[in-house]
Amino acid sequence: MAEYKRPQTQILINRLKEKRHFIQVLLGPRQVGKSTIAQEVETKLKMKTLFISGDNPQLRSSVYLEQQWNALRMSLKNKQPGLLIIDEVHKFENWSEIIKDIWDKDTRNKVNIKLVLLGSAPLLIQDGLGESLFGRFEVIQTPHWNYQEMATAFHTTLDQYIFFGSYPGSAKLMKDDNRFKKYINDSIVETTLSRDIMYLKKIEKPALLRRLFQLSYEYSGQILTYQKMLGQLQDAGNTTTLAHYLDLLSQVGMVCGLQKFSGEKVRQRASPPKLQVYNNALMTQKEFDSFADCKRDAKEWGRRIESAVGSHLLNQAKIKGYEIYYWREGDFEVDFILKKGTKLVALEVKSGLSKQSLIGLEEFKKRNPTAQVQVVGEKGIPFKDFFLMNPLDLF
Repeated sequence: MAEYKRPQTQILINRLKEKRHFIQVLLGPRQVGKSTIAQEVETKLKMKTLFISGDNPQLRSSVYLEQQWNALRMSLKNKQPGLLIIDEVHKFENWSEIIKDIWDKDTRNKVNIKLVLLGSAPLLIQDGLGESLFGRFEVIQTPHWNYQEMATAFHTTLDQYIFFGSYPGSAKLMKDDNRFKKYINDSIVETTLSRDIMYLKKIEKPALLRRLFQLSYEYSGQILTYQKMLGQLQDAGNTTTLAHYLDLLSQVGMVCGLQKFSGEKVRQRASPPKLQVYNNALMTQKEFDSFADCKRDAKEWGRRIESAVGSHLLNQAKIKGYEIYYWREGDFEVDFILKKGTKLVALEVKSGLSKQSLIGLEEFKKRNPTAQVQVVGEKGIPFKDFFLMNPLDLF
């Protein structure tokens, strides 16, 4: 691996060098490098550091958490700063209340301990942050790696990025389809579903959650009504349950349902979702699907390209501050609509592997004259240029 540090590393370093003011929270999906970022920061900052994790079931008590914090405080001399990094913080008992009490006490006593919390998914810690720690923290979003990062760190080609996605831990496995799929299933999918969502959230129908995830990566890039989903799911429950489970899968950075763009929020929420993976690696879970076979199938490869475009836009949305939708009215459709304030961008993906018209873009432009319209791919922005660009440059 080439020497590479994610932008979040320097952001965290800069914030920790400031006067003690906020708890820093690194939020993101599993296996995107949050712990690595914390370790890099630890080596760069000249301060006494303690790293603890909630991964060990025997060391998750609030007493242990408080003991470790006290040990770091007692080791500091002459008001020197200390750094406490807590990984998988949501697994500690009463973590938010304990952290609030100690943080506020140290603040009153002017103890200079800087605190970094790592969380695999927003849904797992959002309640504690929003209630107990309100006004005391800043979030640093840590999304899936983009193409530029994978190319820089691992010399990943564009085609490899489109098919294998962007989990850094799997970069060395791209030449072995079976090992790659096993890594994604064991280290990403099962860990996220079993140890994150199902372990910490009340899931009435776990089999339905798993099947919905499978359906989502099989249909990534396609609009699917909840009724059609129900027709393909066993033990389906109802549309409300499906919508809730899809939201949970989105919060852990696996798949989401993009909403239809509309000026009416009520219609927007009632529209069928466009399924979209956050990382194309999840699409490799399909059976009997290899890199070589996928590239030979023009229709499937075109779908992988569109999904990769969607994941790129989706992962940058929180960092760059824009919203992402799709648009469809009657026979007219546009792949992606980006919205930032009052500015709109309509984006159509053309893989060049099948005949595709631009009547959807033309119709959207008629109805939204101030919108920017862009084509990615054939006769538009080349795919490689698109994956290297800042999506804000589209506005």
